[in-house]
Amino acid sequence: MEYSKMVMDHFKNPRNQGVIKNPEGVGEVGNPICGDMMKIMIKVEDERIIDIKFSTLGCGAAIAVSSVVTDMAKGKTLKEAMKITKQKVAKTLGELPKNELHCANLGADALHMAIIDYYNRIAGKQKDTSKEKVDYIGKRKGKCYCPYCDTVFLSETLFCAKCGKPTAGQNK
Repeated sequence: MEYSKMVMDHFKNPRNQGVIKNPEGVGEVGNPICGDMMKIMIKVEDERIIDIKFSTLGCGAAIAVSSVVTDMAKGKTLKEAMKITKQKVAKTLGELPKNELHCANLGADALHMAIIDYYNRIAGKQKDTSKEKVDYIGKRKGKCYCPYCDTVFLSETLFCAKCGKPTAGQNK
């Protein structure tokens, strides 16, 4: 499957790429299997994202997702930006190959983490890096599944074979 025109445009001409000096919120995510790493930084004024930048190391889809997510969030209120989901990101991009849908997850996650970091900072909470490992695996009807790609697997599995997220088996 080829990338859509939208993916190629955002890959070749990424919007909002760069660094914000003294950001008010930072979200960092990564996938240890494919190697994609995303960092989203935000500046906020009156509960609205007035500036947003990203720094991404990864494939073309990861760069395009970072660009699209930052475009979608710029100028939005924090509440509106929290409603940007992996499905909305994927739909905006047109179509991503199935093996790269996890990039849409990473982009939405990084944005949400930046917003949460912003709220934690204004509440005076220190960042607790000991709890940064995110458990992406859930249970439904007694079976383990990956909520990002909906793959069902055995609880002994260390990583989701489809998207590479660590499983509950690894977190034990």
